[in-house]
Amino acid sequence: MTDSLSSSRPIDVSDPAIVAQYEPYLRMLARTRMRRAYQAKIGASDMVQQAMMQAVQGFEGFRGSTEGELLAWLRQILAHHLCHLDRDLHRDKRDIRREQSMEQKLAASSMRLEGLLAGDAPTPSQNVAFGESVIQISQAIAQLPEAQADAVRLHYLEGMKLSEVAAELGKSTGAVAGLLHRGMKALRKQLGE
Repeated sequence: MTDSLSSSRPIDVSDPAIVAQYEPYLRMLARTRMRRAYQAKIGASDMVQQAMMQAVQGFEGFRGSTEGELLAWLRQILAHHLCHLDRDLHRDKRDIRREQSMEQKLAASSMRLEGLLAGDAPTPSQNVAFGESVIQISQAIAQLPEAQADAVRLHYLEGMKLSEVAAELGKSTGAVAGLLHRGMKALRKQLGE
């Protein structure tokens, strides 16, 4: 699955260093999909570093030429690492269905991120700016206070209902609504909207 807005944007795949610019995007996705219990044992940044190292080392195997294809490839590598973490911490056997499910969840989170950024009908110049926007919004979410960032990620990127976010964070729905309001207000300000 490729990202709809960025799928046609050509990228320079001659240098594996291009992977580094997507680190904030991968970190944000990792935080949305890592179980809270795991985050105390291994941070999302550690998972992302492992995925990025694998991507750089295996970059000659990447056969795409667009940003959407690169994002999908990076999500697949990240999903693989997250599933290995899940298996290692649970001592379960490898389950290919779990890996495919993780890839689908990461892709869904990425599509929701696109939804936060997209207008009704993107122009070619909006498509070119999309990759930069994915990185900017990922960085902006990371700069929010932790409770706001968690609420924004859970609600907008994982698609959880307000009551589900409240239960996950151990807060009232009113408190979560406030976190979301302040978080989105801060994001708009950071992104200059």
